[in-house]
Amino acid sequence: MIAPATATPVRPFLNWNVVTDPTQWSADVALIGIQHSEPYAGDPQPNDQARAPDAVRLLSRTFCYGPDQWDFDYGSPLSAVQPARCIDCGNFAWVGGSYDAYAEFITASLRQLWRRGAQVFIIGGDHGVTIPVLDALDVIGEPVYILHIDAHLDWRVDVGGVTRGYSSPLRWASTRPWVAGMTQIGMRSTGSARRGEVEDARRYGSQIFTAGEIHAQGMDPVLASIPAALPVYVTIDADGLDPTEMPGVMAPAPGGLRFEQLAPVLRTVATRQRIVGLDVVEIAPQFDQANGITSITAGRLILNALGASWGAEGAYRHAQRPGQAAGRRPTSGA
Repeated sequence: MIAPATATPVRPFLNWNVVTDPTQWSADVALIGIQHSEPYAGDPQPNDQARAPDAVRLLSRTFCYGPDQWDFDYGSPLSAVQPARCIDCGNFAWVGGSYDAYAEFITASLRQLWRRGAQVFIIGGDHGVTIPVLDALDVIGEPVYILHIDAHLDWRVDVGGVTRGYSSPLRWASTRPWVAGMTQIGMRSTGSARRGEVEDARRYGSQIFTAGEIHAQGMDPVLASIPAALPVYVTIDADGLDPTEMPGVMAPAPGGLRFEQLAPVLRTVATRQRIVGLDVVEIAPQFDQANGITSITAGRLILNALGASWGAEGAYRHAQRPGQAAGRRPTSGA
């Protein structure tokens, strides 16, 4: 059997130290590229989204000119808020053999980082990569709430017998006992969901906000739906944003969310409670040829969550984590 591998990225995210050996992972913040999910029959393998982690990394210098440059989104240079121990863990590559072994490797790796108190950012890959990540949330030690941004519901039990593909991550989340609930925003147009999946999601208690509802009512109802006492995992499908802002996706749909709607939500949640992890998935670099704006926007979403989490009011800055005394602030560094 071929063992899963951790591959060196084409360049480090934000010039962070690259540490691909899991035995050496010790970090306040870690970024991982997860390239593959369980493939559907007939879909290309690897698919184009598997190239997204390195596509985003290559544009680090564009979405962040440097750690000492002022960032107006969160009101300080990155160096003022970024903790000292930020690492790029490389890409989790499925090099053949059992998909089960690859998924187990992802879950075990995330558990290791979360047990050590790290905040984790993930670049996919299609949305199926979120499934083994959800399995690792059991080590957080308390129920975790899911904030899901997407044009599609992603509540299929299976597609052609495949249960861990890109149409199923939120259904999968609903079966994990450590997931306390979910808010799903940006829904519009059509996807793989049928009436039964919509009814199942509502029966579970998912708080669903269509893009049209958000355009009409704003984000206050969304924020009110997220329990303030729980840690949050955020999963962002790039097609949840409008294709004028993130055009590099496989399933664009007009009428999506805008960056100026979503970024303040991430900043608010990050100061109110811990965002223990965040992924951005479903970027298709082949459709992102106009200056890489989809990858740039992905980087900016990560930076907004990171900056707010570790800024003066950030929940992660003030959280007690493994190996850290209550109230101790991590040292900032470039």
